[in-house]
Amino acid sequence: MDIGLALPTTVPDLTGERLIEWARRADRLGFSTLGALDRIVYPNYEPLLALTAAAAVTERIKLATTILIAACRDSTLLAKQLATLDHLAGGRLVVGLASGDREDDFTATGTPFAGRGKRLDTVVRELRAAWSEASPGLRPRHAPSLLIGGHSQVAMRRSARVGDGWIGGGSSVSRYADLAARVRAEWRRQGRAQAPRLLALSYVALGPGGREHAERYLRSYYAFIGDKAALVVSGVTTEPGRLRELARGYAEAGCDELILLPCAADPGQVDLIADAALS
Repeated sequence: MDIGLALPTTVPDLTGERLIEWARRADRLGFSTLGALDRIVYPNYEPLLALTAAAAVTERIKLATTILIAACRDSTLLAKQLATLDHLAGGRLVVGLASGDREDDFTATGTPFAGRGKRLDTVVRELRAAWSEASPGLRPRHAPSLLIGGHSQVAMRRSARVGDGWIGGGSSVSRYADLAARVRAEWRRQGRAQAPRLLALSYVALGPGGREHAERYLRSYYAFIGDKAALVVSGVTTEPGRLRELARGYAEAGCDELILLPCAADPGQVDLIADAALS
């Protein structure tokens, strides 16, 4: 199983200098992917710009949107942005997309929240068309893998119909095994001959004060779900030994790549996570 690391784009103590150093260390230490989360109505770094900055200072590591809320973005502009990023990264881009579950992001962009799943289907079709041989626009250097996120059966079906794989976040290892089995079953129902590439997202905060960093950050980021944010905090991995166990568990559950989501922006986290997860 590959192990990737997300950029700390949604973490409050991020600076541009820290993001650049984070990307450099992740590339040097052997992580498979640099991911980026997406929000509109939140004081986070915009994921495509953050990944572009990372592309400029890395050579090997894949760059992935994990995930992009594509249903509230203009697909024509998005196709150009993603193709440009792929060229700047030398063909290292992976595109993860989902319909989104925060209504304020849609309100802010003037996009209806209702029907966002159908809107995502349209965006995917328009991205594929914009990147086809028949298109007069800029095409990616290499067609990026397209991954669909979401735990609903509709999202799993969408991944089978239009994707190259599936991303699941916010679940335990045991629940992930069940979700992965459902995704594989849906792919078989849709007549897909190849197996889906399966990714998982999981929060981590190592070192002194790790639990406190996670508490402050995640209670803010998940404020929209109220008291349930405490459940997210309780699932954060804060001990190196536990992180190694987590990685083994996801591998046994059939996960192809685990993307670790940070709760603090100190680049020292990259070293701590690498020591625990990649050794």
